[in-house]
Amino acid sequence: MKKVTMADVAERAGVSKSTVSQFINNRYEYMAEATKLRIEEAIEDLGYVPNYIAKSLRQKKTSTVGVIVANILHAFSTEIIRSIEDECEQNGFHLFVCNADDQPEKERAYIDMLVAKQVDGLIIFPTNGNEDYYEQLKRSKFPIVFMDRKIDHTFYPTVLLDNEAAASLAVAELVQGGHRKIGMVSNSIENKVTPRLERIAGFREAAVKHGLEVVEEWIIADQVPNIKGRLENVWKKTDRPTAFFAANDLALIELMKFAKQERLRIPDDLGMIAIDDSPFLEIAQTPITVIRQPTFEMGKAAAEMLFSLIQGGRIDSVCEEIRFAPELVKRNSI
Repeated sequence: MKKVTMADVAERAGVSKSTVSQFINNRYEYMAEATKLRIEEAIEDLGYVPNYIAKSLRQKKTSTVGVIVANILHAFSTEIIRSIEDECEQNGFHLFVCNADDQPEKERAYIDMLVAKQVDGLIIFPTNGNEDYYEQLKRSKFPIVFMDRKIDHTFYPTVLLDNEAAASLAVAELVQGGHRKIGMVSNSIENKVTPRLERIAGFREAAVKHGLEVVEEWIIADQVPNIKGRLENVWKKTDRPTAFFAANDLALIELMKFAKQERLRIPDDLGMIAIDDSPFLEIAQTPITVIRQPTFEMGKAAAEMLFSLIQGGRIDSVCEEIRFAPELVKRNSI
């Protein structure tokens, strides 16, 4: 079967090849509506598929961006991806999504792959361990925006939650609910993940501010499979928390599993509050009070920032840090 060309589309629509090219490249501000309609119909009738690879080589742009998330299991990550995808669609970009599993080696392999595919830029939930590569990419003026996490050196603009404010909000809500013995549950901080470190620091500071005792054994930061066992050890003691603050959705799930195992009534036997929201938390047997992250606003901000860099922003000098305010959603778990 003969391959359909741009010349075939132009002939069918009764226009020049340059007019068809302008249409394909979204440069039709001054094109008559009837002309656009004829080209659209010709493309559909002939089954014409533009050669985007050839186009990208000519323009040195592919209209694609990549997102490398640290852990796609977090509801936060999937909501951010959806928001970025919406912005890409509105701006004529396509999206690659990769999951690094919090592994620097896997993240670096994905960066290599996406750069080889000539993506125009990346949004990365960075791991600690690829600083040399980030520096190399910045020297080459490759557009990148960091999301949710900071690393030891500031190479690129970064979008984050105000994590310490979120922890402070959680502690204040528990104290207002009458709790004076409060514990915290988080994923491991071994890899120095920014939100976890900042939320634990915010928890400590808020506890002191409210005159609470900070009991180290009650601050559980461990690999997810180990959290329930650590909670069991705390619960064996006569002096134990009356409420817990979960640093994220995965930590909250382990806390809820523990409460179910021990047949604890929420909030009568154990109060809880968490950062990150999910539809199931609203319809749980006891709806869970949460500190919500403005994920769609954060994703939109990161995408807009990346598009600005792609379109010629100063990659060599921009290191802006944008913090978003958390939002308290009161339910019945305190």
